[in-house]
Amino acid sequence: MDMEQTNDSMTASLAGGVTMPLLGFGTWQLQGRAGQEAIRHALQVGYRHLDTATMYGNEADVGRALRDSGVDRRSVLVTTKLPPANAGRERSTLTASLRALGTDHVDLWLVHWPPRGRAHPRTWQAFLAAREEGLARSVGVSNYSIEQIDELIAATGQAPAVNQIPWSPFRHDSKLLAEHRDRGVVVMGYSPLKGTDLRDETLTGIAARHGVTPAQVVLRWHLQRGIPVIPRSGNLDRIASNFNMSGFMLDADEMTRVDGL
Repeated sequence: MDMEQTNDSMTASLAGGVTMPLLGFGTWQLQGRAGQEAIRHALQVGYRHLDTATMYGNEADVGRALRDSGVDRRSVLVTTKLPPANAGRERSTLTASLRALGTDHVDLWLVHWPPRGRAHPRTWQAFLAAREEGLARSVGVSNYSIEQIDELIAATGQAPAVNQIPWSPFRHDSKLLAEHRDRGVVVMGYSPLKGTDLRDETLTGIAARHGVTPAQVVLRWHLQRGIPVIPRSGNLDRIASNFNMSGFMLDADEMTRVDGL
């Protein structure tokens, strides 16, 4: 991982040679004109990873915002996800996603949840086939357990590139993170701010010391731990603030204190 200070140069390498910015933009609930404005603004301030899902019902909004932004599609990592109820209809679902997004491929395609609570190797095999066909540059899962990931590996010999799961200082689990990394799976965190008490004295104290917001401390902590993270906001000022990670780093003591939350 490239752990330089500026967030725009911090990346994780996924299986298949795909480079993921550690700081991405979540798009859940961002729809219509307001949603498109928020997504365009995120691209304009510098985000280069957009995370959506078929279940969000906004793939067309994401695609429209990306086209209208003037940002080169090739410079943006686009993630979408298969609804678990669509297991068995993987190809048609992806085709519909590509049509809505207005692109001939996605950069990362995830199984949104384990279908019917099971690992479902047949779905994983369909994902691997889509990657081989060039419809998805990289493939992974979301909300899977380590045991379910191991079942996919046992069935196909190939691990998911990513497991997108809830992650925040209050959900930090160094053992779980190590188990993923031992298998070559990148943990991508979602709900980093929703899952955090931003009024916590540890966070507010560190934020005051650096002249930043507690949310920025949480996101910087993710970046320095090498965990890709996708904060979501419809507020234009907050979108820009969440991306502004330049100019401060957490020292070792601060990182340990945040870990301890």
